Amino acid sequence: MEKKFNQLAIELFHGDITALEVDGIVNAANNHLWMGAGVAGAIKQKGGVIIEKEAVAQGPVPVGEAVVTTAGVLPAKYVIHAAGMGQDLRTDGEKIRLSTENSLKRAAEKGMSSVAFPAIGTGVGGFSAEECAQIMIDEVKKYSEEKSSVKKVVFALFDERTYNSFKKVLSEY
Repeated sequence: MEKKFNQLAIELFHGDITALEVDGIVNAANNHLWMGAGVAGAIKQKGGVIIEKEAVAQGPVPVGEAVVTTAGVLPAKYVIHAAGMGQDLRTDGEKIRLSTENSLKRAAEKGMSSVAFPAIGTGVGGFSAEECAQIMIDEVKKYSEEKSSVKKVVFALFDERTYNSFKKVLSEY
């Protein structure tokens, strides 16, 4: 499924974010940028520990902020670490909105044209997939009004329930 807002296309992908050939993939991170389980664990396992070393060297950061590292041996060029939660591993709508906004800003600063996001906060953070979809898609739609190098945002959604939540929300635009 794809929708276009201004010069920015939003696509949905059901599968593993680490397999995508995009300029940058977003890691749903904590504010200390340690890479444990979930999306972070998969990125570290498949891309290499260098990604975590580069990230941790830039932390801690405020919750909602994002930093960029190389992508190790992944097909992407960069990993954007979006701090959607603190050490308590809890998140909320504003933290997800801010981390989405700041990830897009970091992508543009590096001249990326394509970025893949997971559903930030829906794993360890326990946030509702449908509410996450609404927040993240709204934020990308709002960002599409900016002049930016970012032309494509892919939501890479690993499980079917989350994919279907994003599909439902995106279809309502």
